[in-house]
Amino acid sequence: MKFSRITVDPWKMGGMPCIRGLRIPVATVVGMIADGMSTEEILKAFPDLEPEDIQEALRYAAEAVRERELPLVTTT
Repeated sequence: MKFSRITVDPWKMGGMPCIRGLRIPVATVVGMIADGMSTEEILKAFPDLEPEDIQEALRYAAEAVRERELPLVTTT
């Protein structure tokens, strides 16, 4: 899968994946969505973002966790 809106620059934000070279980490956008913010609220908070940036951040996050196992708490 190719991501045209996600960039990684070792000199920006410590090499974290960001949106289009901006200093807006993918993790920040995904976290805002997880906290229940709407696309409109995120765009208002970060006027440099575009709706397509948010969608690609979600696709990138999904792909990033697809290949690794995360520890989960099991209940019995």
